Amino acid sequence: MLFAIEEINNSSDLLPGISLGYKIYDVCGSIARGVRVTLALANGNEELSAPSQEPCTRPAQVQAIMGETSSSPCMAIATVIGPFSIPLISHFATCACLSDKTKYPSFLRTIPSDYYQSRALAQLVKHFGWTWVGAIRTNDDYGNNGMATFTETAQQLGICLEYSVSFFRTDPPDKIQKIIDIIKASTSKVIVAFLSHMDIDMLIHEMSHHNLTGYQWVGTEAWISDSQTAAMDKHHILDGAIGLSIPKAHVSGMREFILDVKPLNTSGNEMFTELWETLFSCKFKQSKSSAENQRECTGHEDLTGVQNSFTDMSLMPIFINVYKGVYAVAHALHSMFSCNKTCNKMQLDPYTILQHIKRIHFKTKEGEEVYFNENGDPAAKYEIINWQPTENGIVDFVSVGLYDASLPADKQLNLQNKSLIWAQNSQQVPVSVCSVKCPPGTRKVLQKGKPVCCYDCLTCAEGEISNITDSITCVRCHPEFWSNERRDACVKKEKEFLSYEEIMGALLTAASLLGTCITTVVAFIFFRYRKSPIVRANNSELSFLLLFSLTLCFLCSLTFIGRPSEWSCMLRHTAFGITFVLCISCVLGKTIVVLMAFRATLPGSDVMKWFGPAQQRLSVLGFTLIQVIICILWLTISPPFPFKNFKDFKDKIILECALGSAVGFWAVLGYIGLLAMFCFILAFLARKLPDNFNEAKFITFSMLIFCAVWITFIPAYVSSPGKFSVAVEIFAILASSFGLLICIFAPKCYIILLKPEKNTKKNMMGKGAPKSF
Repeated sequence: MLFAIEEINNSSDLLPGISLGYKIYDVCGSIARGVRVTLALANGNEELSAPSQEPCTRPAQVQAIMGETSSSPCMAIATVIGPFSIPLISHFATCACLSDKTKYPSFLRTIPSDYYQSRALAQLVKHFGWTWVGAIRTNDDYGNNGMATFTETAQQLGICLEYSVSFFRTDPPDKIQKIIDIIKASTSKVIVAFLSHMDIDMLIHEMSHHNLTGYQWVGTEAWISDSQTAAMDKHHILDGAIGLSIPKAHVSGMREFILDVKPLNTSGNEMFTELWETLFSCKFKQSKSSAENQRECTGHEDLTGVQNSFTDMSLMPIFINVYKGVYAVAHALHSMFSCNKTCNKMQLDPYTILQHIKRIHFKTKEGEEVYFNENGDPAAKYEIINWQPTENGIVDFVSVGLYDASLPADKQLNLQNKSLIWAQNSQQVPVSVCSVKCPPGTRKVLQKGKPVCCYDCLTCAEGEISNITDSITCVRCHPEFWSNERRDACVKKEKEFLSYEEIMGALLTAASLLGTCITTVVAFIFFRYRKSPIVRANNSELSFLLLFSLTLCFLCSLTFIGRPSEWSCMLRHTAFGITFVLCISCVLGKTIVVLMAFRATLPGSDVMKWFGPAQQRLSVLGFTLIQVIICILWLTISPPFPFKNFKDFKDKIILECALGSAVGFWAVLGYIGLLAMFCFILAFLARKLPDNFNEAKFITFSMLIFCAVWITFIPAYVSSPGKFSVAVEIFAILASSFGLLICIFAPKCYIILLKPEKNTKKNMMGKGAPKSF
């Protein structure tokens, strides 16, 4: 402060012709004493020391107060002088509460508010991934307000406090012991300390008795760059600490001014006399406390060889805050004394001075900008300091980054690529989490009764994924995708349908082609022996039509194999329905022919004229036409269509044909069943008619197989999943087709090829022939 005042008084540019005076008071850490002195100054009861030997021409009046160092005294003093509008400029009071201009209208400061420091500390903790930390604070306005802001910001950033305790250096030992016990019992490895340098000194002294080392400390500007605290840490409890400090600064001439102080030729020499006697353990002759056993001070001792707190220049940033505060007042006064009038002609108004101080914006001689915002705070900038022990045991305060609150949020914290030293001289960043991060493929589930940072990691359910770390939810995959084994990505589901390439599809295709070939061979045999009695006796025209329909039945099963398409879906069901009705119509026609033929042998019967070849053709056409109409209505109203089935299998997509109209499908099947039952009943009635080659027996047996196949088909079809339902339908088609082919045509082919002696008209009509066929 004296250095700044001397510079200003010797300046020809700033306040020319005007000298600043001062009065220094030591409140000794007492808030009450600080308030008392402030009231005295406000009332003009205290005289100010002049900068020179000549007294002022008018009574001295305080224009501004520099101080106090701590937040709580500043709050008390600012409350008292607020109504007087006397500016109070602090160099080290950081409590965010002092930014409240409704309570402290005349308070300003040259150190950033803890509003920014607390947030910066939270961002620093978050940067290193520490989500589970302990917190210790000084039980005063500085610690309580600062920690409250830190806690709020930490919660927003996902940081949890395992404990948050407070104490004051005057607390009883048992309270300090409780804090030690809490630290011992904790699982967090990081401690955020919002403490004054005196409180941190006391805490590490107690911790050293319990050998509590290995914790990563995060500190504030109050102690992180305090060399006295580092010197007291004999047990290396704070080694590797990281925190925020006032940025390093330099003002030319200040260090030399401090070290060049002399006790006898300095204004206010009483204080400096006491300082000198303390520094060099000597006494001046005129000193009231002179003792015989101490050597005499000369006043010319060399300060440069002394190592103590007075000569410690690590506190230079704090000194410069005082320097800037004095210059702020000087610039405000300079703007008021622009007329260059003498002080006895100028009426100074504290409120006017305060308004001028709030508006000042200047640069120091080193180029640093000085100004106050609407809350009386300077720009918030901090250095990030890391405690790095050296070989000789001295702690080196290494600057490893910067924090600038004026930058965008994502650029405020800037850590340099320097090697950091952590607790216990480790090169690895400490880990302090309640629960390890949940990897992709899992989600967080909070542990009951614990903070949000304590959780378990549960694997995502089937069909759900999480592709980020610490996901709180699992996202369900799109219906066409499924989760992989790690549950961290959705992969395309396998599309399944009955294809020609797989074994089941190939076997069914082979069976279909085999049935087609056999039917063709049988048709060829029947054509070759078309004039033989056995062929002619069994209505050769209906037989050829039946063989043709059976060929279509075998071939229509192929439409069920392969990837479903719009046309294949419509074709497979309609082709199956029409070809089978054609087939059953032919069998029904043959059955009716057998019945009519035996009826015609009765005397006076002319029934055959009502069911001759023309009527047989019309009956087949009529029965088939009904099915065609059903199919046309089905295709018109709600035709089958390709459908992706996501329900039957979780990890597969079944490509199948949706029925469109279930009524249409079951109408087609029902009509086929109706004809088959009718044919079975007629054949069953005709099975014992007297004929060596009664075809009704074989029709009965074939219809029995046909009905059995399709009755068992219904539950099998309904219960079979995916492509197996298609395979069941194909199997039913092939089984019933083979049943008709074998039961009706195998005995005839046996007679034609292996027993030609029985292929005679006499044998066909004979009564005494064997009835095996």
